[in-house]
Amino acid sequence: MRARTFIATLTLFCAACSHPAAGQSEHSGQILLKTGRLLDIKAGRYIKDAAVLIEGEHIKEVGRAADLAGRATEALVVDWQFATVLPGLIDCHTHLMARMGGGNDGYVLSLATKSEAFRALEGAADARLTLAAGFTTVRDVESEGSQYADVALRDAINQGLVAGPRMLVSTRGIAAVGQYEPFGVSPDLVGFPTGAQTISGAEEARRAVREQIGNGANWIKVYADWSEPTLTVEEMKVIVEEAHKHKRKVAAHANTPEGIHNALTAGVDSIEHGHRIDSANLELMKAQGVFLVPTVGVIDARAADLPNDEIIQKRFAGFMAHIDEALKTAKTLGVKIAAGFDASEAKGQGKNADELVALVKHGLTPIEAIRAATTSAAELLGWEDRVGAIEPGKFADLIAVEGDPLADITVLRSVKFVMKGGAVVKDSR
Repeated sequence: MRARTFIATLTLFCAACSHPAAGQSEHSGQILLKTGRLLDIKAGRYIKDAAVLIEGEHIKEVGRAADLAGRATEALVVDWQFATVLPGLIDCHTHLMARMGGGNDGYVLSLATKSEAFRALEGAADARLTLAAGFTTVRDVESEGSQYADVALRDAINQGLVAGPRMLVSTRGIAAVGQYEPFGVSPDLVGFPTGAQTISGAEEARRAVREQIGNGANWIKVYADWSEPTLTVEEMKVIVEEAHKHKRKVAAHANTPEGIHNALTAGVDSIEHGHRIDSANLELMKAQGVFLVPTVGVIDARAADLPNDEIIQKRFAGFMAHIDEALKTAKTLGVKIAAGFDASEAKGQGKNADELVALVKHGLTPIEAIRAATTSAAELLGWEDRVGAIEPGKFADLIAVEGDPLADITVLRSVKFVMKGGAVVKDSR
């Protein structure tokens, strides 16, 4: 059949399934999606004139369009011959609940003026933007003071109440007392909300993990440092022990060499940011199989807001040069890298592909950046059997772009089609 908008096609298809015309048999329930070229993530090359046979939420078969068309004669055919098709992308460092205002008081004002219910609605808006950007799965690493609103959002998405990506959530996060946002609040305001669950001592750490898992956490997030190391190795060891006992992984916000080393010594599963990481810690990460989620896109975004001050500009250039060298070393050592954008303001939500652009700018090849948001990200999440590649048995999470992302990674900023679990959620042809 000739190409038409996918949503209109599926609407007619569903109507026909519900009310088949006299003398006509019901449709097989399969969709055959034809594409000009399909990116084989693992091989790093395109399959031309390819097709994907979809049955329900999952991929049934992938191959040459002519071969599949001959076998799936009753499938609904959807023609994307003009497009490049990739698996749905994965962002491993989101904060969908975070639309914090700018300036020094932005975080405080958000906590003081927005109810948890309103924060959840903000999260729903951000989830919709993220899905429309082609990111069909996310790991949300801490709700930034909205308590367990991320659990509610995850469950609402799973129930089809709101549109959004599949979510793995870290709920409240765990930080040392006095060492996480908001800062500068009057001590007279007893009970003022904090951006993370703050603890002091191993038993408080253990209790926090148990509470968060009991309230629906898929992951545990810790803050190993802020401007300096905060949580102790002993506190984080208890957190990791308790989380792993319950089959949960631990992500560690860590930027200082000592904070990173403490987190690795404690046995965490991923280092978030790692912007001042050194070679010794990268070697330890490689030895332990720990992932790096470098979040360089948000750093690039902040560069535009720097004051026109020569000293500040020079310091920032040195900081970025260190990040470039660290990514180069990570690549050389074979450290696993997963993509995460770390948007925390309204203007950054839905711009997740900026992280892939930044990864290429700072030393990864386009296919390496795409793998960081597909196969590598799926491995970090423990969902290799569900997402991250266009393969039989995995969710039918597919995106389409015009152009060649292996030649120009920026085309991923303009995703034209998004399918999640066999259902089209965006068609902007």
